Amino acid sequence: MFYFFFYKVNLQTFESNNLQENQHPPGLRTLFFTEMWERMSFYGMRGILVLFMTATITQGGLNFNNISASAIYGIYAASVYLVTLPGGWIGDRLIGQQKAVLYGGFVIMIGHFFLALPNINTFYLGLIFVVLGTGLLKPNISAIVGTLYDKNESNRQSGFTIFYMAINIGSILGFFICGFLGEQIGWHYGFGAAGIGMALGLVQYIYSRSLLGEAGLYPSKKLSEKARKRTLKILSASLLIIIMFVVLVSFGLITLDPLPIANALTVFIASVAILYFTYIYVFGGLNQEEKKKIVMIFILFLGAAFFWAGFDQGGSSFNIFAKEYTNRIFLDWEYPASWLQVLNPALVVILSPFMAYLWIFLGKRMLDPSLPFKFGLGLILMAFGFVVVAMGAQVAISEGLAGAEWLLLTYLFHTLGELTLSPVGLSAISSLSPKRYVGQMMGIWFLASSLGAIIAGLLSGQATDEGLNSMPDLFNQIAIGSAAFGILLILIARPLHNWVFKES
Repeated sequence: MFYFFFYKVNLQTFESNNLQENQHPPGLRTLFFTEMWERMSFYGMRGILVLFMTATITQGGLNFNNISASAIYGIYAASVYLVTLPGGWIGDRLIGQQKAVLYGGFVIMIGHFFLALPNINTFYLGLIFVVLGTGLLKPNISAIVGTLYDKNESNRQSGFTIFYMAINIGSILGFFICGFLGEQIGWHYGFGAAGIGMALGLVQYIYSRSLLGEAGLYPSKKLSEKARKRTLKILSASLLIIIMFVVLVSFGLITLDPLPIANALTVFIASVAILYFTYIYVFGGLNQEEKKKIVMIFILFLGAAFFWAGFDQGGSSFNIFAKEYTNRIFLDWEYPASWLQVLNPALVVILSPFMAYLWIFLGKRMLDPSLPFKFGLGLILMAFGFVVVAMGAQVAISEGLAGAEWLLLTYLFHTLGELTLSPVGLSAISSLSPKRYVGQMMGIWFLASSLGAIIAGLLSGQATDEGLNSMPDLFNQIAIGSAAFGILLILIARPLHNWVFKES
């Protein structure tokens, strides 16, 4: 497997703490494999989550309708991004990032094992544990990567590139392993495999944690002892209330409709983002140049939310389309529907070097597109993907099943869009935000992913619950909306760029 190749070939680059050219700190190896196994568990579970919820009781599923299943998926995906905000704060202020990764991984593992139990009473409990653990682990493991490199910027960029590869390798493993076990043997075996994957990551992390040294070992902005005790009490009480509430829901003592919750969460996330941008623009003590950059960030925020609302159909409506309406026969064997989701991370691994070279090539010739232009191009590429899958849905309507090539081409366009838009997002926040607000703006930026995820769940539920005949309309509507906003961004890219930077 690739990760063993990586381990052997790059071993010499991890052997020194003196970061000379082309060398990486030994702790990167620890973080690489921890992240790889965590992403294996995360994406492996995500790949079968909606399929499990919509499967009938006789098929071992929960027999939820598509509206409820998609709403729950959206709430889950949005919550993961939301919880990274307090998760990063906890690692930074309370326990240190190394402990946050350890505790987060342990909570994730417990969550997957709850899901592995063939009992609906543990389903929601498992989801909330995965959400809480991911929110604690994800922001802190990324922060440690940056800390390892101190001021060595060139090595830092290379290190993050290697770290990003772990995410994609892990997701490929997750889709293959958990998808096969879940769909071919039993859903709970798939969830159990996700738990085992996280357990392997934890064992590896504990065994090689010493390689991290003091990177992320202590809180970087430690609270006073009084404030620390007060905060721990508040967090403990909040967690206890959340878990007790989820237990009551799990055992049917409280009945909730996921659709109104998803709608309310959408309004909440959008309101928080709008209020924050308004507050920082009006009361943030910004000069005119900084205010202009905040306007650009807000426009990019909207573009990112649009993009993720479409892109996250991969775990919901595309997954249902693959399961119910796609011909998946290969050599007289029907492979798991979730395996088609492996196309995105595989294409990321294949296409990333070419996209990176393209931006370098254009930059050397002073042709590198502006940030709004790249966001607009990413949205248009995604729109092409939805046109393709809409055509595939029409084929399925007329012929009964569509070929897998429709989803393959769709994922190709979506991956190109992702590589055009996603990598520059955090870089844009870092460069455009006022220095005193960079941390807060990074957190707000994740709300775009959260908002997109919850909208994706709502859109998917509306179409898939009405069956195949409604899918072309949904996909075409998303294509039109994405293309329209993408074209708008491209049209305003030059005047917006000139307005923001004309005095810089």
